[in-house]
Amino acid sequence: MIPPVPSTVTGVTFADPYAAAVTLVTFGALSLLVSGAGAVTYRWYFRAEIPEGVAGLLGIAIVALYLNTASLGELAGGADAALLTPEGVFFNVVALGVAAAVTPVGRYAGDRVAVDVFALTGLKDFDGELSRVVRTVGRHTAVTIPSAEEIGDVDTYEPVSSEKKAELAGKTLLFPRRLTVEELRAQLVDRIKTDYGVGYVDVDLAADGTLEYFAVGSRATGIGPTLAPGRVAVALSADPPNNATPGDMVQVWRTDPEPKRVATGELRGVAEDVATLAVDEADATKFSVEGGYRLVTLPAEPQADREFASLLRNADETLATVTVQPDSVLVDTAVGDVTAVVAAVKSADGEVQPIPPRAYRFAPTDTAYLVGRPDAIRRFEADAAAGTAPDAETTDSEEVSAAEAVDGADTPTDEGGDTDGIGDDEGSNTAEPDGRATDGAAAADPGPTRAGDEPSDGDRSGPDSR
Repeated sequence: MIPPVPSTVTGVTFADPYAAAVTLVTFGALSLLVSGAGAVTYRWYFRAEIPEGVAGLLGIAIVALYLNTASLGELAGGADAALLTPEGVFFNVVALGVAAAVTPVGRYAGDRVAVDVFALTGLKDFDGELSRVVRTVGRHTAVTIPSAEEIGDVDTYEPVSSEKKAELAGKTLLFPRRLTVEELRAQLVDRIKTDYGVGYVDVDLAADGTLEYFAVGSRATGIGPTLAPGRVAVALSADPPNNATPGDMVQVWRTDPEPKRVATGELRGVAEDVATLAVDEADATKFSVEGGYRLVTLPAEPQADREFASLLRNADETLATVTVQPDSVLVDTAVGDVTAVVAAVKSADGEVQPIPPRAYRFAPTDTAYLVGRPDAIRRFEADAAAGTAPDAETTDSEEVSAAEAVDGADTPTDEGGDTDGIGDDEGSNTAEPDGRATDGAAAADPGPTRAGDEPSDGDRSGPDSR
């Protein structure tokens, strides 16, 4: 006959193994359910994984709450509670330990269920990754941002803070499934900029939404990034015209003791009687702290470079200069074949060609002035780097002396260079379709030769044809 389980657990000890086992299993299941429910609620509200400490606290607290409530109920009813007996204390400690042991399981299970369910119901982003089942049958394409250590910095832009990278790390963003790679990239960049306050995003996406490259940068603020080399910004106490606007060219005059022009600059901002000017660095030392300046607006047309800089500052594109290395794949590549916009090309002799035609082909040591997105410029830099040219054929890369080439001309060799010893003349001078010969003489590098061993004209045709 199975003994009955006590109506309360305060009197349960290990003296009754059956009752103790049933009670511990009940506590474990209760802790599992509470920690799992907490993980689901936390994921729904904060869109992030519940911390381990919070889940553990929920799982242990529900067991401790039941033990305390049951003991107080017995004390209020006038019964003798066994809460402080050694057997009761030991059992309660074991019960709390069981609750602490099962809470990680409930936390993980609840979070996985919440992620998959919320992904199917239209959640846009969360921490963690989707299960394989939801990735297969779901209506979304999931893009998971890598860890903070793997998030790169966009060149030519201010790096984002480590806290911002930690906020982005591990986030999974959901997008409609039927998007092209370019549409997915555009929505991903827009989402990260809008939701996380990032200025620039550089990504490479695979067809399945996997991030192959991810880098972020912050948008430069202030007047400094808009100043040209050799220019500085100066704030003056002056009397600017009421219709003066940023971008106007102005002259700075002193009226005491006699009218005198001090400098010419560009008006960048006006605040009451204080004007901010961009002037030459040499003119900045001409101003004094006494003030008393007057501004005269010049009838000048808006500067094209100023307008271009203001537009570029708010766009996703940026400027960069890249030098084409002699052994890069960009040598002899047309301007129209690259993804970035080539604004100008500076040749090795210093000649600058603005807006080169699409048929222009890059020469070694050309400097290209580019306008484009960071990812396009990054690919251009990789192609322009040294050592990116395709490997030459094996027959062209092997070098032998001219003397060895002449000595081996009478002995036919196969493609691998092994002497067949037959004396067959067919393989010794066989020409390839591109005009190169496959014998050792054709692959030889011209070098010092012995008297009487000079290569013939036919032997020289291999290197010359290259």
